[in-house]
Amino acid sequence: MPPALLAIALLAFITGCYCLMCAISPFGTCRKCRGMGGLVKTTIFGRIKASKNCPRCKGHGKRIRVGRWIYNRAARIYRDSHPESTAKSRIGTPR
Repeated sequence: MPPALLAIALLAFITGCYCLMCAISPFGTCRKCRGMGGLVKTTIFGRIKASKNCPRCKGHGKRIRVGRWIYNRAARIYRDSHPESTAKSRIGTPR
């Protein structure tokens, strides 16, 4: 197998795995607070100070993955540009 074809296959596999992960688990842990929801500070004496809510995840500890954010944006653009096709599918479904 040529190296270029192997690289393309590997890239396609990694992209597919990431898309599957975004579909199964759209939220990942916040990198700033490590999923705790708050920022813990240590004083110069080594004591742990009370934490504030994380500004990135707003205290939830979870953030939406970039791939899922892109998918949601593309789906919203598609729904807004095709109102007649999505209106039929929304009949009888709760909002």
